[in-house]
Amino acid sequence: MENNGAEVVELRYYCTIKVHRLMCLELKKFIDRISEIVPAIESSRPRCTSGIKALCTLKIAMDKAKLLIQHCSESSKLYLAITTERIVYRCEKIRKTLEVSLSQIQTMVPLLLAGKISGIAHDLKRAKFPLEPSEEEAGKVILGLLRQAIPVSNSVNDLELEAVQLAALTLKLTSPSAVLIEKRSIKRLHDKATDEDPKKKILKWFFYLLRKYGKTIGRYQDDDSHMQCDETRANDFGTPEPPQEFKCPISMQVMHDPMIIASGKTFERFWIEQWFNEGNQTCPITHMELDNLLMTPNSILKELISVWSSQQGITIPDPYLEPNISSIFSLDSSFSSSIASFPSSVNNLNIQISAVSMRSSETDDVSEFLDDFSERRLSSRHGQKNAVSEKLNHSTESYGNMLASLSRLAAHSWASQCKTVRDVNKTLQENKHACHTSISNSCVEPLIKFLKDAHELNDVKEQKNGAEVLLAILRNNSEMLLFDKDGIYVLASYIETEITGEVLGIIEVLSSHPEYKSMIVASGVLPSILKVLDTKTRDFHSIAMKILCNLSCNCDIGYHIVYLDCIPKLIQLLGDPDLARFCIEIIKNLCSIEEVRFAVAETSSCISDISQILETGTKEEQEHAAGILLFVCREHPDFCQLIMSDTIILSLVHLSLNGNSRGQKIASELLHLLENVKVDPPECSISETDLSQLDISSSSSSQYEDKKPSYRAFRFFGKILSLYSKPSS
Repeated sequence: MENNGAEVVELRYYCTIKVHRLMCLELKKFIDRISEIVPAIESSRPRCTSGIKALCTLKIAMDKAKLLIQHCSESSKLYLAITTERIVYRCEKIRKTLEVSLSQIQTMVPLLLAGKISGIAHDLKRAKFPLEPSEEEAGKVILGLLRQAIPVSNSVNDLELEAVQLAALTLKLTSPSAVLIEKRSIKRLHDKATDEDPKKKILKWFFYLLRKYGKTIGRYQDDDSHMQCDETRANDFGTPEPPQEFKCPISMQVMHDPMIIASGKTFERFWIEQWFNEGNQTCPITHMELDNLLMTPNSILKELISVWSSQQGITIPDPYLEPNISSIFSLDSSFSSSIASFPSSVNNLNIQISAVSMRSSETDDVSEFLDDFSERRLSSRHGQKNAVSEKLNHSTESYGNMLASLSRLAAHSWASQCKTVRDVNKTLQENKHACHTSISNSCVEPLIKFLKDAHELNDVKEQKNGAEVLLAILRNNSEMLLFDKDGIYVLASYIETEITGEVLGIIEVLSSHPEYKSMIVASGVLPSILKVLDTKTRDFHSIAMKILCNLSCNCDIGYHIVYLDCIPKLIQLLGDPDLARFCIEIIKNLCSIEEVRFAVAETSSCISDISQILETGTKEEQEHAAGILLFVCREHPDFCQLIMSDTIILSLVHLSLNGNSRGQKIASELLHLLENVKVDPPECSISETDLSQLDISSSSSSQYEDKKPSYRAFRFFGKILSLYSKPSS
């Protein structure tokens, strides 16, 4: 029962965090990372009392974090502003609990999992929850006004007006819709509060201020500044995210001493040594048997990490000097009985001795071997690549030579450059597996320059060859290549040219990696991608939709998509059988934005198309469709009337019983929400003087006054729920 209860707590509106956005995003980042490893922790089954207690404490802390983020997404902006100190305190308390719990669990799980936990615990220890000065100032202004106890009056008070205007500008309460949403939030909080709760009086006072000055502060439209502000805050937020290539695949921390093993993969020296010391002779990532256990320093990558860390003002710690990490491997062997399995319990007995001997004796062996090894095994001039196995030695070496020639393109004549690119392209077309090994990034910039030169020479054929080579390398390479923003700008400028298909393919691959999403949007490519949807080339439509789908997962980018007026087009394409699966997912990703929920609710054809997908789509599509309806129905009770039809309810019941786990949960929640819907609009529970004029549906009720609720649907709904509530035999 405890586990089921925990699953109910979800981050429903994390993409529309109203206030304390930076703190919530920092907290959410850790919750996402921990959620990925919780199943593995549970699988390791720590049987000791301390292990079970630590795991339970971890889950409780995660649920509290999710509830806090949800609170900052659904609550009143004014109320959140005056409770800043409490939010900071709760974040710090959750952070400390997560850190302590993970540190305890770290000593009870296998090595690879311990490495991942170590990385998260290390980041938690350094985590900061930054306050936004403007929001903090707004809270102080509101509290100052509250303490003055100015009598209630219908006349304008200069002190009140000045304070309200300052708070409204800071908290983005500068449009009629924003003021209306704030009123709804206040009402929800007011309804939940008990009569003895002092918060209730404060909420009444907030509503009094909005009723009195709402029209004044709602005259300003600053959607653009809001979007720019969100961008700035997202860019300035927290510690910069390092490139994925800089992280050790075991600990997911930036590497202090990167080492290449025989599979061609790079790891932090500390973690790969511990892996080998446990008796493993396979690669932790590919699980392939290794020809040898020799390690070669990845000097090029180490230099890149050094430059990046210097630019960011960050010091990369040495894991050997981290006592909490090293202590994991000095545990008594008897403790291994508290976990499900270690790769080799016998080797655990001597792990410290092995580590010392390897550190002291390995250096000479590697230095003697390095010259010969680099000539025979590394295919490019940077010396970063090994053969994954004997069988692929020849093809990898040949491919490495080709890539080396690509890195020197600019040194040759144009005819020679074209021949090199054509040869590489032909090889890649004939052998799709040729570039499955990790390669150097040195070929990216020359290929981008080659595309620019071909474009200036109007050489469409060579543009196509160059783009095809870049796309093949991106799709088949085992590690992501490093693109700078200039390269992405160049690619974005070629979308509406003869190589549209190849460029879209490249951007699709890049858009699936979080570190490139903001660069893609900054390149101004979104309008061009939307134009692609207006062309007659159907193949391009699918790729464009995949790009939008990837980008829409980012909440800040979601606002860009919405403000480009993309929603009407997406709603229109919902009826397209080939593109509906992308549209439904994009709309679901964007439904955390107010404008999108209203657009869905106000378009009858959209509800009809969603109903069709809910009835005939795949389980994943049905999950997205139900998720959209849930978002819409939570917005306002009036919207629930839009989906009270026999077809939708029957589809929801079917999904709740036969859908995937996520779809079942969403459908069940939506059914229970609809169960409480009344035929007549609910009366406002806040009467009296201050809240008597609350009108949360004045802007939307006129749109639906011609839509009468289906009484047949309500009767049908009752029957369905009675069947649904019966326990299965």
